[in-house]
Amino acid sequence: MSRVLQLESIGGASGDMLLGALVSLGVSLEGLNEALKGLQVDPFEIVVNDVVIQGMSGVQARVVLEEADSDHHDHAHTHSHSHDHDHGRHLSTILTLIEASTLPDSVKHEASAVFQRIGEAEAAIHGIDIEQIHFHEVGAMDSIIDIVGCCLAKYELNLDEVVIRSLPAGHGTIECAHGVYPNPAPATLRILEGFPVDTVDESFELVTPTGAALVSEWRSGSFPPVGARAMKSAYSFGHRSLSQRPNLLRATLFEVPEDAPATACEVLECNLDDMTPELIGVLTQRLFSAGAFDVTTQAIMMKKQRPGVLLQVVCAAVDRESLLNVIFKESSTFGVRFYAVDRAVLSRSFESVDTKYGLVQMKVGYRNQMCMSASPEMEDCIRLADQSGVSVEKVYRSALVAWDQGGAK
Repeated sequence: MSRVLQLESIGGASGDMLLGALVSLGVSLEGLNEALKGLQVDPFEIVVNDVVIQGMSGVQARVVLEEADSDHHDHAHTHSHSHDHDHGRHLSTILTLIEASTLPDSVKHEASAVFQRIGEAEAAIHGIDIEQIHFHEVGAMDSIIDIVGCCLAKYELNLDEVVIRSLPAGHGTIECAHGVYPNPAPATLRILEGFPVDTVDESFELVTPTGAALVSEWRSGSFPPVGARAMKSAYSFGHRSLSQRPNLLRATLFEVPEDAPATACEVLECNLDDMTPELIGVLTQRLFSAGAFDVTTQAIMMKKQRPGVLLQVVCAAVDRESLLNVIFKESSTFGVRFYAVDRAVLSRSFESVDTKYGLVQMKVGYRNQMCMSASPEMEDCIRLADQSGVSVEKVYRSALVAWDQGGAK
């Protein structure tokens, strides 16, 4: 049984909206506050309140800091040992803070990866080395708690996947530490490159860099797998009132039976122009052995009209790294593209039919409990054809006829 979180963003996504949704799905707020003390930071408390907004009941979360005022993300802090707090922190300072904590290793790794995404986006925007990046809003204490708290809450929910179709984007301008910029913020837009985005008629910042980085780090597909069962839903509100829609994020927890077919997956692809067909054949077989769902190659024309081969690998998101290792080890490529896709697959079963040549196993595909496809297993057909001294085609057709006549054993 696997657990999948589906996010549906109506009003946007921020750290506190994600945090509220995860807590509302069943994470102990008291336990979360206690565990986050492992960060060894100044006193704080995550507060989650029940609210009813625009006729919908849900929650609002916020991080309350010592001597903080009432506006989330706009505080004036006084701390005895963190003099750089008001003006943000360097990425290396935040990563060191996370690594020195007593949190689970997987939480440390994920939270660090989220900050790394933000750092890379900021470095690209400002044209400087990532080590020179000095976080402002995202480096503030409450945002650190938001990000690490979300990663810890996700860990506590024991989630295997997070899926989301798209995120909304507002228009107009926003103010940040560097001045007035187009909406969405440059860092947010950079983080969301390649992410499905829907432009909506709101002149506010809907998705923050924190929210964008968390969702981008977590997302493995667009929809829950076929056969997933909805177990619990939660509605988390942001702190700003929008003009056209509720500032709402819905989170639904699904459980997926072990026999449910996988739909969310990834495609890995690269161009090869200096490998022999024999080596590509070896690469293909090793990719299948490493867990690829499918591996295909096709002839392409590359730069200067050189003939080449496009390699495409369909796989589960969790198998990406192991398959990348196979590609880099067994091929000549220096780079691999990858992107999330969804696929529809039939539920499968195996049944046998009795033919005059012997039993043949049939691979049967079902959709909505209806048989959509049935095909004889080729290895059985070859074996029986050799035993009977007939063509493989005769055994194959005999198996199809037996199946059509209802001869399943």
